[in-house]
Amino acid sequence: MEIKSAEFITSAVKPSQYPLPEFPEIAFAGRSNVGKSSLINVLVNRRRLVKTSRTPGRTQLINFFLINNILSFVDLPGYGYAKVPAAVKKKWGPMIETYLSSRKSLKGVILIMDIRRSPGEEELNFIDWLASEDLACLMVLTKADKLSKTRQDKQHVMIATAVGRKKEDLLLFSAKTKKGKQHIWQALENITMDNTHA
Repeated sequence: MEIKSAEFITSAVKPSQYPLPEFPEIAFAGRSNVGKSSLINVLVNRRRLVKTSRTPGRTQLINFFLINNILSFVDLPGYGYAKVPAAVKKKWGPMIETYLSSRKSLKGVILIMDIRRSPGEEELNFIDWLASEDLACLMVLTKADKLSKTRQDKQHVMIATAVGRKKEDLLLFSAKTKKGKQHIWQALENITMDNTHA
């Protein structure tokens, strides 16, 4: 997709604060520090549309962005190692679950995982939950440039096996080299054109 515009719309913690569901939405989810913000920025050709941070857990709200006035990207708070108060962490679960289970314009979720790590219980539970909600889930393995080709292949196979998917269903991505950008956009266009999740 040729990106003509990409803008921040609003942040929300509850449904009354969500923007009107005018456009198909794709949500981005993943453990803190997997490169979620970098992935979104590369996809929309912007350096700082989504603020990146070395401190995990900076995204504590659901952030909505409008792309080309036809598609919405939704950045969900990261889970896992975030250095935030326990009380804040507790709110994230219900906040994310409410959005994912109630948002009619949501077409699918991109689950982002660091290729150097094994999927944890949180990822596996999240994948099962998305399946139970009948939500399309595209898995993207980030930081591919951090590994040699041999190690990359090995991790790719291991993670695919762990999540019960074919290797080719998990897309490799590098924010540094832009590897995988076109494949991800292709998959996104397929998801948003598929009205089975409308």
